[in-house]
Amino acid sequence: MAFQKAVKGSILIGGGAVATVFGLSQLSQYRQKHGHLASVEASECKTLQMQSHLPTRESQLQALQTSAFDVLVIGGGATGCGCALDAVTRGLNTALVERDDFSSGTSSRSTKLIHGGVRYLQKAIMRLDFEQYRMVKEALHERANLLEIAPNLSAPLPIMLPVYRWWQLPYYWVGIKLYDLVAGSQCLKSSYVLSKSKALELFPMLQKDKLVGAIVYYDGQHNDARMNLAIALTAARYGAATANYTEVVCLLKKTDPKSGKVRVCGARCRDVLTGQEFDVKAKCVINATGPFTDSVRKMDEKEVANICQPSAGVHIVMPGYYSPDNMGLLDPATSDGRVIFFLPWQKMTIAGTTDTATEVTHHPIPTEEDINFILTEVRNYLSCDVEVRRGDVLAAWSGIRPLVTDPGSKDTQSISRNHVVHVSDSGLVTIAGGKWTTYRSMAQDAIDAAVKAHNLHADSCKTVGLFLQGAGGWTPTLYIRLVQDYGLENEVAQHLAATYGDKAFEVAKLAQVTGKRWPIVGKRLVSEFPYIESEVEYAIQEYACTAVDIIARRTRLAFLNVQAAEEALPRIIEIMGKRLKWSEQKKKEELAEAKKFLYYEMGYKVRSEQLTDHGEISLTPRDIERYKKRFHMFDKDGKGFITILDVQRVLESINLQINECALHEILNEVDLNKNGQVELNEFLQLMNAIQKGYVSGSRLAVLMKTAEENIHQRNVISVDRSGGGL
Repeated sequence: MAFQKAVKGSILIGGGAVATVFGLSQLSQYRQKHGHLASVEASECKTLQMQSHLPTRESQLQALQTSAFDVLVIGGGATGCGCALDAVTRGLNTALVERDDFSSGTSSRSTKLIHGGVRYLQKAIMRLDFEQYRMVKEALHERANLLEIAPNLSAPLPIMLPVYRWWQLPYYWVGIKLYDLVAGSQCLKSSYVLSKSKALELFPMLQKDKLVGAIVYYDGQHNDARMNLAIALTAARYGAATANYTEVVCLLKKTDPKSGKVRVCGARCRDVLTGQEFDVKAKCVINATGPFTDSVRKMDEKEVANICQPSAGVHIVMPGYYSPDNMGLLDPATSDGRVIFFLPWQKMTIAGTTDTATEVTHHPIPTEEDINFILTEVRNYLSCDVEVRRGDVLAAWSGIRPLVTDPGSKDTQSISRNHVVHVSDSGLVTIAGGKWTTYRSMAQDAIDAAVKAHNLHADSCKTVGLFLQGAGGWTPTLYIRLVQDYGLENEVAQHLAATYGDKAFEVAKLAQVTGKRWPIVGKRLVSEFPYIESEVEYAIQEYACTAVDIIARRTRLAFLNVQAAEEALPRIIEIMGKRLKWSEQKKKEELAEAKKFLYYEMGYKVRSEQLTDHGEISLTPRDIERYKKRFHMFDKDGKGFITILDVQRVLESINLQINECALHEILNEVDLNKNGQVELNEFLQLMNAIQKGYVSGSRLAVLMKTAEENIHQRNVISVDRSGGGL
């Protein structure tokens, strides 16, 4: 035993020495390059001036039609908005169009991490791949910058790597220490080793059998859709003409009189909301459309070969009790070699991602196979005391990662590990690949290429250290002022401060009086989430045009709990309809579109499938009789189904009244054929699914069980959502 410890100690010391030599050899160059760059560009940023008021969408559309631009960016994801911000802060007259909403695609469907990529560093070392190493180093620099320019939307997050074999401890320790050292002065916090007991203390849900210890390292985490939106809004405040729901129909071209070559000179655009078409003239057009890169490239040249190889990544959200509040988990080697993260996010737990080939689509759908793969991997790392139930999946989504081949490379079949910038013969600049964390450096490279290819007169890049909207006046204690000055709930105030930064006061000013002793203002959209009605009003100022924009990107309800999002929809549509003067028909269309989005893209569809797609009901005869008796307690007339009136009658008998709208929502969760009633067979299917763990937290099941138990005792029944999943 002593010999083994000595050997292990030697390995640790030797590994540490190797890591130190390797890391320090790069550290000097790293500090010289980026330290000087940050200080120079941060000082230059002070001369830039933001507009005090955000231009309206209508004024932005007018500017697109009447102005001539230096740069037109196609795509409103992180990279596209980053390009617009980079260009406008260099003094270029800049426009940006997005066919859907800002961050409606991949940029809102990430793992929510701001990271350098531990696994890329591992590959760089194992394969002696300098390109991978350089990519990690760049990403770590961008991680530090993003945490600095949007501190309200991002924060460091400790991530635990559990170790179950002794030999893995020095192996992983060396790798993680290298990660720290490559980050150099921008290392968030130093990684450290934990004993088995300490690891279980910090992450009590962890599988303890054969656990040796753990290593904790730090990466960043953010609210991806809000971060993307902050970049877009910052670009707009600096003067960029940005418009969502503006689709490019075709590219405009003209012949250059000097060279005789045909050059791209703008785009024909269409306002998706009104159908109006117009031309946007620009000296340079940048294609930053992520998975849709090839569709824009083919507008330029029909026969051009595809360079995008899309890959789908599915994530799921589970209740917050599955993970500690401030500690993530990394599974470095899943059953099929992929990496799975298990992270706290917005007081919930996010798990993912998968990596499977897919087709490019505007509406990616999470598959049951991918959801179950993630759940299986989660079970492998959590204690057997924690039952990982399929029914605890509150939301699920799929994002399309745009892996690309470099069209300028001799080996066009090889997927580029980094981003690719390409300028076509007609001058179309394409930026593709990369990852969320490096959006800023990708944008810088794209604008550098545009300036060079089109001889644009521009300043140097100024986006390193440039605060995004809301970050300038934000402090960690800003939420206290919101509580004190406006009478907001503490949780709501913290949410507003984190989401809007110093713009939170504008949201608070719009908040309605509750009529209660406390909180004084701020009516919640859904009881268990801190989103309030005034955010819907404010979201319209932030270019929200549809109900989906609200539930998916201005708030994150759809990504946290699809049932809660569906419950909030009527009120959201009511507020938007009043402000935007929607007709009753328009309101119905918005409700239908939002429910369709939740049903397919956010995983609601699988809830119905969990009730119906698992074969025949496998309850025991005794259970069937017990559940039938419970059902008939509500179905006094023997109709074979129960309605809202039946439930109300039973509740009144125990002196409890529940709002009719709430009862309708409760029954609707189980009413599979949506006929306004719950049949006996539907109820038995529900109980069957609950027993198998496919469904959890059904409010109807809880209500009926509690009513049965308390029918004579007259106890109060709680109908709060218990975290019931899909």
